[in-house]
Amino acid sequence: MASHQLLSVPHFSLLSKVSSFHPPLLSTPGKLSLFHPTTCSPLQSSSTSRITNLQAVTNTCSEIESNAPTETTALTLRNICQGFVPEHILHRQALFFFVFSLKSSVFCSPTGSGKTLTYLLLILSLINPQRSSVQAVVVVPTRELGIQVTKVARMLAAKSTDAEVKGCTVMALLDGGMLRRHKSWLKAEPPAIVVATVASLCHMLEKHILRLDSVKVLVVDEVDFLFYSSKQAGPVRKLLTSFSSCDKRQTVLASASIPQHKHFVHDCMQQKWTKRDVVHIHVSAITPMPLCLLHKFVVCGKKNKHQVLLALLESDAPESAIIFVGEQSEKSKKAGNDPSTTLLIEFLKTSYNGSLEILLLEEDMNFNSRAASLTEIRQGGGFLLVSTDIAARGIDLPETTHIFNFDLPQTATDYLHRAGRAGRKPFSDRKCIVTNLITSEERFVLQRFENELMFSCQELMF
Repeated sequence: MASHQLLSVPHFSLLSKVSSFHPPLLSTPGKLSLFHPTTCSPLQSSSTSRITNLQAVTNTCSEIESNAPTETTALTLRNICQGFVPEHILHRQALFFFVFSLKSSVFCSPTGSGKTLTYLLLILSLINPQRSSVQAVVVVPTRELGIQVTKVARMLAAKSTDAEVKGCTVMALLDGGMLRRHKSWLKAEPPAIVVATVASLCHMLEKHILRLDSVKVLVVDEVDFLFYSSKQAGPVRKLLTSFSSCDKRQTVLASASIPQHKHFVHDCMQQKWTKRDVVHIHVSAITPMPLCLLHKFVVCGKKNKHQVLLALLESDAPESAIIFVGEQSEKSKKAGNDPSTTLLIEFLKTSYNGSLEILLLEEDMNFNSRAASLTEIRQGGGFLLVSTDIAARGIDLPETTHIFNFDLPQTATDYLHRAGRAGRKPFSDRKCIVTNLITSEERFVLQRFENELMFSCQELMF
């Protein structure tokens, strides 16, 4: 078995999500530099740089060797984040980002810890905005996550006020988009970064409209979800095998929930989804659940779940909340029954007297309706979002203070991602609440989640 390097880091925000960046700061000519966490001097992110002793670097951040001189640029990660990110986060994040930038990696970090911002900064440090070619691809499982990643990428890559400095262009190649227009764009002026869902990306590759020849970095976000999705697993694995065959390319596989880490990393090397010197970065390996969350449960019958939820909404008075409902079964669909989401929305609209806006998000909605729901949420004001697990993966709604599992998720991994939609407000110390509505028969399922994810759940009496 080929060996791999493991960098295990205690929990902290890798580079916490920041509410307002100033794009011009990110547009100084040349590549972004990384900085040494002790001296804060620039470290070049160059294909000619290498770590002579990874263990020494992870322990003391001291040994770095360069095979050839590289041009030092003025812009460092510290320059970008100074004044927006607390000093202790910058200091501890520096080592992680440096190791992350030099190797292909399997990257596991808790929900809300800043994975998107971290891998986008990595991409921006490696690409050349002066080149007219696709240099980085980010693969995402859903259109909603793709829109979110694209927005952050465009903000970071925004053009400088200096007319001579070219900004990086970012294309969203997502399901439900106008692929004909994207074809023309790719041929006329290729973007530097493409954020894509699997089906749309594969379509463009098969038609030879998009090629990976010039791509330096391939990021697969929510990799465990994509690998274990029956529709998307095959194409994603084929894409990784093809991409990783070239030595000068870097692959990043990211998620908050990579199961059986050692086996997964071993499979990545054996199946050639990554190179054999892949680095396994595991942040907060001991406590996967965000520490800002309080977990509770209420035992109730199926027939009075609606009333119990209404009582919880009145007693907790959330600023904003997501109510997760299970997917409708095929048997229920064939019987002509209304889905649980529809029944719950109708109940809340007639019975809930609070000020929060009631919205729906589920996979069966068309793309425009789904986009409209998220747009309404992001325009401000409190919300009650009734959703299936489509909202559980990567969607960033920082104002969410409460999660209600109206139906328990099927797995501990799904629980982790649902719970991780709360507690995402940058630099906030507020405790957020995850409440589970369960039957007495489901108590053992919740206990299994507690054991696997290492959290405790308090019972509420109604």
